[in-house]
Amino acid sequence: MSLLKIESLEAKHGLLTAVQGISLDIEQGETVALVGANGAGKTTLLRTLAGVHPVAAGRITFDGQDVSSTPANLRTAAGLALVPEGRRLFSNMTVEENLLVALSAKRDGPWNLATVLEAFPQLKPKLKAAAGTLSGGQQQATAIGRALMTNPRVLLLDEVSLGLSPLAVQGVYDSLRTLMGKGTSQGTTIVLVEQDLQRTFAVADRIVCMLEGRVVASGRADEMTRDQVMAYYFGHRTPAAHEAPTA
Repeated sequence: MSLLKIESLEAKHGLLTAVQGISLDIEQGETVALVGANGAGKTTLLRTLAGVHPVAAGRITFDGQDVSSTPANLRTAAGLALVPEGRRLFSNMTVEENLLVALSAKRDGPWNLATVLEAFPQLKPKLKAAAGTLSGGQQQATAIGRALMTNPRVLLLDEVSLGLSPLAVQGVYDSLRTLMGKGTSQGTTIVLVEQDLQRTFAVADRIVCMLEGRVVASGRADEMTRDQVMAYYFGHRTPAAHEAPTA
């Protein structure tokens, strides 16, 4: 049984359907990357999975339970954690205070202040600094660390590298590889949105291409090429009947 199952999911912004009929099965320990141009529906899909955007139609099943109408805080308590685009930190609070806020989820597990700081050592000298004074990379590390403090089973990462320097991006991804146990069934399941295709191919087990709110292609990262993904990305290629999108 899939850890996270999405069935014919739809989500709207007013009269606009932003996510249209998406069905995906995501397994324990898998890293799935959502790629597509701006407006493809990637962020809305993550927000809908996290419960901060309502489901218009379809179903989300997490660990065998239908969570389609479950509030966001209860999904977090169950093990679904979102790192939103733009980090959304409490800028006037310290790094330590931002991390400790996540303890309200009250989930048991290996992640606590000590283990998060071990995974993101760049935060150790910044614990008492206001989050608003941090560099972009340090803010992203804090946002991911805050999500980890909830001891998630599924981590939803939106635009990991957005606005960061190449060095900061490398530091964040180095930490992610170390702490997620990539490629093992024991690792945290990750669904990420990433615009950097080189980075996507390096970290993802599976790539899901979205266009205008729909999944137009899905496949193992080691079986897809950059040119194929780019063709789907810009809508220059659509699946033939014999190569329909798969989960």
